[in-house]
Amino acid sequence: MHATVLFAHGSRDPAWRLPIDRVAECMQTMDTQHLVRCAFLELTKPDLATVTKELVTQKIKRITIVPMFLGIGRHAREDLPLLVSELKCAYPEIVFELRPSIGEDPRVIELLAHLSMPT
Repeated sequence: MHATVLFAHGSRDPAWRLPIDRVAECMQTMDTQHLVRCAFLELTKPDLATVTKELVTQKIKRITIVPMFLGIGRHAREDLPLLVSELKCAYPEIVFELRPSIGEDPRVIELLAHLSMPT
């Protein structure tokens, strides 16, 4: 089985995570056989290690991690790859795929440009 983890920064404000939760819910509706979870770097639970542990207990063999970052800062360049490397060592039987941050996707850039244009 395969799962996707939407990985975001986190915030002390509980409402901050709602858009990411909505993306996960939409993905889950699009494919009910595919597990989708959210994980956060800091300030918001659950973290990536906790989500991975839960998915492993559900017999998941492949986990795709999607960084929900528009900008490609230190977290996306350094912190997340280090976390994924640690997970690969802890779970060598699991295939981890770390996708580029969503802000690098030309479709996202184009959509944001369209949404930002005056009407």
